[in-house]
Amino acid sequence: MEAGVRNKLVGRITEIKSNEVMSLIKMTVDGWGDFPLISSVMTRESLQDANFKEGDTVEALVKAVNVVFVKN
Repeated sequence: MEAGVRNKLVGRITEIKSNEVMSLIKMTVDGWGDFPLISSVMTRESLQDANFKEGDTVEALVKAVNVVFVKN
């Protein structure tokens, strides 16, 4: 699939949690360690259509309108 998004990270799905409606997918980025770095939420139907499974290699396409930094 081709998309007009420039920020692309390649990694592996480490965890999928689903309920009746929504799914949470976590992935690590190749070469960035083992902690879940990117999380995404999608409908359970979209998850089934994409046929994502834990261990799959995927691309995270990131397009943000705003990024806000605040001091801790």
